Amino acid sequence: MRQFTLPDLGEGLEEAEIVSWYVGEGDHVVTDQPLVSVETDKAVVEIPSPSSGRIARVFGAKGDIVKVGAPLVEFAEGAEQDTGTIVGDLGGGEHRPAPGTPSEPPTGPQVFPAVRALARKLDVDLESVVPTGPGGTVTRADVERAAKIVSQAGCAEPLRGTRRAMAQRMATAHAQVVPASVTDEADIDDWPTGEDVTIRLVRAIAAACTAEPALNAWYNPGAGERRLMARVDLGIAVDTEGGLIVPVLRNVAERNVSDLRMGLDRLRADAIARSIPPEELRGATITLSNFGMIGGRFANLIVVPPQTAIIGAGRISPGVVPHRGQPAVRRMLPLSLTFDHRVVTGGEAARFLVALKSDLEKMS
Repeated sequence: MRQFTLPDLGEGLEEAEIVSWYVGEGDHVVTDQPLVSVETDKAVVEIPSPSSGRIARVFGAKGDIVKVGAPLVEFAEGAEQDTGTIVGDLGGGEHRPAPGTPSEPPTGPQVFPAVRALARKLDVDLESVVPTGPGGTVTRADVERAAKIVSQAGCAEPLRGTRRAMAQRMATAHAQVVPASVTDEADIDDWPTGEDVTIRLVRAIAAACTAEPALNAWYNPGAGERRLMARVDLGIAVDTEGGLIVPVLRNVAERNVSDLRMGLDRLRADAIARSIPPEELRGATITLSNFGMIGGRFANLIVVPPQTAIIGAGRISPGVVPHRGQPAVRRMLPLSLTFDHRVVTGGEAARFLVALKSDLEKMS
């Protein structure tokens, strides 16, 4: 018989409380299979088996306090030798800090060295693994499950071109912007037949920017400066096979309907053909995402710095709403406004949305 004792859990911890046993007496286990989870004053951790063999005896029950070095399980004869090192040690490959060395705080799910080695062997990215172990610990089963999913999926391919640029912009936006959203619906049932929805949205955004200029602005957090833009240069999100492209429709407040439509058609065609000049993708002061042309009603959109706001238009659909004192079925256009709450107040956003809705509800 050979005993496996509670290993050194690091950070000078001397004891731990048993949370849950995963094995029982008589069970056969393999190396690195979870035996028990224990809780310290730092976290709940999962302790793997140091060797393969049959469990002859377990020591302690749920809630018991176990000292470091006290026995946890006893293996029947023939079990491999306990390495006597830290939890999950494979005899190398993971650096163990010297005594007294400050340890870095965990920045993600806890992964024991043995599980990390398994992930490397199976070519599994631990960032993509959903932990299910106690305290958010990544277990062997989590890694094996992820490996199975990856094996059934297509080959991984690097993001290139437009998709790579989109990923970088979205990561930057997520890191910098403090987003908040407000929503409403515009009653457009009085629009003339065949009305150009996108152009109406463009004109309404220009009107709303005049009513509430705070949302047609750039913000420089490094300098702590906000710049209200005198001209409305509207970014128009265009969905393409290669990814999202946002060309800029310039000076929309000063252009007539036919000029706006011609400009929008040209930008959209150039974006889809991947022939749009780089300067046509820069300098937007506010953005429109007319995602309702595809589907969806409301959205929490992404504000791309240095802009402070983005408007989303959802799918037009009939709805029962009050109309002239009576319930009526009317065509409703869902509106979503996401803004950077570092520089735009809730009141400014609400006033912008009211002005946007008011302009859209005009007959023409």
